Amino acid sequence: MEDTSKYLIRANVMADGVVERSDVVGAIFGQTEGLLGDELDLRDLRQSGKVGRIDVEITSTRGTSQGHLTIATSLDKVETATLAASLETITRVGPCRANLEVGDIEDVRAAKRKDVVERAKELLRTGFDDSVMSSDEILEEVREYVRVADVTEFEGLPAGPRVAESDAIIVVEGRSDVLTMLKYGVKNAIAVEGTNVPDAVAELTHHRTVTVFLDGDRGGDLIFEELSQVGDIDYVTFAPAGTSVEDLDHTQLFTALRNKVPFESVSGANEPRDAIAATDGSQTPAPPASPKSPADGPAQPDSSPGTECDSPSLEGDVDDGSASNRSTGPAPESEAAPTDSAEPQPRTVYDHATEVIRNGSERVRFLDADGEILEEGETSDAQALLETADPDLVSTMLFDGIVSQQLLDVAADAGVDRLVGRSLGQFTKRPTGVRVYAIDDVAESAP
Repeated sequence: MEDTSKYLIRANVMADGVVERSDVVGAIFGQTEGLLGDELDLRDLRQSGKVGRIDVEITSTRGTSQGHLTIATSLDKVETATLAASLETITRVGPCRANLEVGDIEDVRAAKRKDVVERAKELLRTGFDDSVMSSDEILEEVREYVRVADVTEFEGLPAGPRVAESDAIIVVEGRSDVLTMLKYGVKNAIAVEGTNVPDAVAELTHHRTVTVFLDGDRGGDLIFEELSQVGDIDYVTFAPAGTSVEDLDHTQLFTALRNKVPFESVSGANEPRDAIAATDGSQTPAPPASPKSPADGPAQPDSSPGTECDSPSLEGDVDDGSASNRSTGPAPESEAAPTDSAEPQPRTVYDHATEVIRNGSERVRFLDADGEILEEGETSDAQALLETADPDLVSTMLFDGIVSQQLLDVAADAGVDRLVGRSLGQFTKRPTGVRVYAIDDVAESAP
């Protein structure tokens, strides 16, 4: 009955003599019988379960008795109030004169509601997980899982998935550095995991083109010193002073890789990090000045932006483009000097990239092999312009927007050799005939 009761009738009882609990219960049943009719007869209500057990607590002192009683009911408000009023008609308990007065009627559900409200407040404060992830956080966590899944082991050392098969490798300090390289698409990094260079890494350096990419601190200096003794290094670069490779963003990481220098140019320096900072002079690597310069070709694909063993590197491609500009550029510039001193038109691919992308023109421009403008339009018309472009003439496409997989495929079909965008989207495949870069990976001027 306690689970289904709606109301509790509480009453006080006083008797002029000594009475017991059974006397009070008997008086209630006896003196209310037939008073309210058959539907509210207390015995019938008790048998049907609509009225619960009558709880009586009574004590006797100095020849009088007093106490209180409680009756639980599942009747409605009106019926409960009527039943409570009938209790006050009781004038005798046992052989004694008595008085019974109803104190109050408690709504059990109201008490439960109060408990529910208090518990709900508590749950609202403590029961919910406030760390709800945003869309960006969800995507980043999934990407991080993929990057971690890409980490393999080479002779028990953390490494990118292409270390075993690539002709060129990048040696970094720890696993977190390998993860950072994977985050930005560099898949041929291997970690030495401390200042004690493992024999596996030392042996690997004798068979690959090696770029050492270390933290800009004392630990990086120690690893470089040991590697220079036990390994065969081709190129060297460091993170900015006081920072680690794992802390670099996209631009800083690829700037450091572009600023790598031949090992011979710093091998005798007391402070190799200072020597590198003094010799780079620009965002492009120092020109090779050692007998190992023929290895420059294979070193580029895996130690430059977007490094993969089966895709061309930005660094090598930019060098090639700048070389062609140096061979063909001076003639038109020297001819234009006396006739048009203002030079309103950009003369190199780098100038075009600055004008179209870095200046935020929101346009697309197509150049031929000599850097001359073939066509130009809004970025929204890029695919339409590609479909009508002459594949025998168009060489470079400059796009002030995000390069998508669809745009890259259309550019490949149109015969574009080089595509530069403001940023790169997610690619499921890269056409081998198109070299694609983000503007941050391209120098502002020809080296």
